[in-house]
Amino acid sequence: MTRVAIIGAGPCGLGALRAFAAARDGGEKIPEVVCFEKQSDWGGLWNYTWQTGMDGQGESVHGSMYRYLWSNGPKECLEFADYSFEEHFGKPIPSFPPRPVLADYITGRAEKSNVRNWVKFSTTVRDVVWSQNSKQFIVTTENLKSNERVTEWFDYVIVSTGHFSVPNVPDFEGIDTFAGRVMHAHDFREAREFTGKDVLIVGASYSAEDIGLQVHKYGAKSVTMCYRTGAMGFKWPDTVDERPLLTRVDNSTVHFKDGTSKDFDAIILCTGYLHSFPFLEDNLKLRTHNRLYPPKLYKGVAWQDNPKLMYLGMQDQFYTFSMFDAQAWWARDVTMGKISLPAAGDRAKDIDAWVAREEKLEDDHAMIDFQADYVRDLCAVVDYPKFDIDLTVAEFNEWEHDKVENIMTYRNKAFKSPVTGNMAPVHHTPWLEAMDDSKETFLDTKS
Repeated sequence: MTRVAIIGAGPCGLGALRAFAAARDGGEKIPEVVCFEKQSDWGGLWNYTWQTGMDGQGESVHGSMYRYLWSNGPKECLEFADYSFEEHFGKPIPSFPPRPVLADYITGRAEKSNVRNWVKFSTTVRDVVWSQNSKQFIVTTENLKSNERVTEWFDYVIVSTGHFSVPNVPDFEGIDTFAGRVMHAHDFREAREFTGKDVLIVGASYSAEDIGLQVHKYGAKSVTMCYRTGAMGFKWPDTVDERPLLTRVDNSTVHFKDGTSKDFDAIILCTGYLHSFPFLEDNLKLRTHNRLYPPKLYKGVAWQDNPKLMYLGMQDQFYTFSMFDAQAWWARDVTMGKISLPAAGDRAKDIDAWVAREEKLEDDHAMIDFQADYVRDLCAVVDYPKFDIDLTVAEFNEWEHDKVENIMTYRNKAFKSPVTGNMAPVHHTPWLEAMDDSKETFLDTKS
């Protein structure tokens, strides 16, 4: 029997498990599926932990999740086509949920899929090597509770570990003299730590935007964001500003490229993450920066040099869960022989065409169209349930407009489900005033 290893049980890995479960429930003969998850439960980054650095087993903490995170995009644009929010919660819910609500939704589908027995929890993958003799992968894992190591053979490996857990940490002159707190966004947990403080955010992408708003919301005295290539340019509140990149640090004083300087209590590095796969042998490792179409992945999934190795969710993302699902269904069908891969040369041409198109994209709207077309391309050859992709494109564009109009209020809007067609209600409390991120409070229509 064909054996498939799935590494990671976050949204991508759970998407893969769901894909195989759907085929099983449809009466098809599926491979033997084994999923390895180093955390004690599934959910990936959506599992919140107070821990940073190393965990109790001496492993690096995977999670970059922080308290009070709310979705920064409409939930409708990430909705599972085969499991709507309305099905899970029994009613339409607002469009920008907090982390506990999204985590409940993700794990709720996994529970319904009846796949928990396919997952080996508290088990980390130490080594993946391709055997030319057997034409299989040799996978060595370690149970973090018993310290037992096991080596197994698999016909396919699906890497679902994500790429938002290994921080990219730049160095700046004098930062070792800084008198306050310095951390990467990976270790950010509690916005109230910065109440009453002057905070410098280094970076100009989604993490910088959201963590800057978080610390402002929970009472930072001031927030300054500095950028390498260009300001985000939103209409920030009076206590938030943007400056060019810092050049050096002198105790509490930070100097910027425009000649200005300011004293800070804390520096948060929102400088991105690295694609890191220490468990893979070198000739299997994807090496890329964060982009919409990483080279060497056929259909954004299959490793060009050995397409029995597949990666899920390695792209820069507008779409998330629904794109991961489309990739998972495609990967499943490859392992089951339902999709035959073309020759290496034809795969390379397909990759090159997508990469060339990506490199010509000029703005976020073009990027949204590009990724929507990518999802359409995958969905066209698999039996993933239909959903209104055109509607999600329109909603992503509306969301971009809302952010430009007012970065502080865009989460107060409501959108229509591409799965059910129903309109979400407006949340009972404006995001800036919603200090309680619990599922119970968010779903309480009497508030």
